[in-house]
Amino acid sequence: MNMQEAAEYSDTVLDATLAAVRPEVQWAHDDTTIGTCDLSRRRTVTTIISTERRGNFLGVIEQYWKKAGYRITSVNQNKDSPAIFARTPKGFGISLIIGFKGQAFFEVATPCVNESEVAAPTAKPNGPSYEGTEIPRPNVHSDFWSADTPVAAPTQKES
Repeated sequence: MNMQEAAEYSDTVLDATLAAVRPEVQWAHDDTTIGTCDLSRRRTVTTIISTERRGNFLGVIEQYWKKAGYRITSVNQNKDSPAIFARTPKGFGISLIIGFKGQAFFEVATPCVNESEVAAPTAKPNGPSYEGTEIPRPNVHSDFWSADTPVAAPTQKES
């Protein structure tokens, strides 16, 4: 596998991960960094994810990653900056880190691959692209993800 193929696989992983989030969140491509034999693709979520909903967001991602056959390698349960880290069956690392003001950052880091040119991602963000400018702090309201109440627990039916 070369760097371009690794970038395309990384984009597929990120596309599928974000597609698993319902209701959807708005995101933009963040920097791609290229090392001597590896690279990282990133996406930044601009939807506000409230403190009360961060656990749900991480849970949705963890559930999807497990279903996709990814191995969860670490979970950071820090209240202010929770995170989850996993490894795909192809050995790519993927992470979700919740940062300042609930901003979610996704990153896929490739294993060492053959050197090649790397094109920009082709997937279109579902909001502004912020190409050439800094991605803002979360500024998109979601009736679900931005709510300041916890998700209600499912009710049990009485028999």
